[in-house]
Amino acid sequence: MSSEDGTSEAIALAAEKRWAYVVAGIIVILLAMMIVTGLHWAAMPPSRVETIDVNTVHLKGEFVESNLGTALGPDGKVTVRLVAQQYSFVPQCIVVPADMPVTFRGTATDAIHGFIVGRTNANTMLIPGFIATFTTRFSRTGEWLMPCHEYCGTGHEAMWARVQVLPPQEFLAKAQAGERLDCVSR
Repeated sequence: MSSEDGTSEAIALAAEKRWAYVVAGIIVILLAMMIVTGLHWAAMPPSRVETIDVNTVHLKGEFVESNLGTALGPDGKVTVRLVAQQYSFVPQCIVVPADMPVTFRGTATDAIHGFIVGRTNANTMLIPGFIATFTTRFSRTGEWLMPCHEYCGTGHEAMWARVQVLPPQEFLAKAQAGERLDCVSR
């Protein structure tokens, strides 16, 4: 064995050791990040997370049946409240205005559900015990399907609702008249 072979072998061994230390360091950093974040989020849930008691969703609070659907608030804001449960959405049909911000607030009573509205950016998960909130705007009028996109059991494929997007003037006329907004009475 020549001294050149021994030198090459020593250089290769030193390089392998350096890379082993680098990989081990990366693994230690990732594990530390997972532990710190896990402990931090367990002690302090993310802001804007609202919880709700799934046992009283239908009995009191903002998700009682008479409060579900689309409402035009005194401040002019449009809010949709809905509840998902195996295997339906309540309400089954939602009416919203085009070209106006619409805030969705929803929850689930029994399993993880989710929905997406047609070809829009309205997409969320509904988790029992939590209230999901997001605001979107519908640019076109028409009717969109709103299927559940989280597998929730054997009836999942039949779980869907409809979203009807009305011109702003028509929506405001119906909402200000105090009518219950639904897809049937146009």
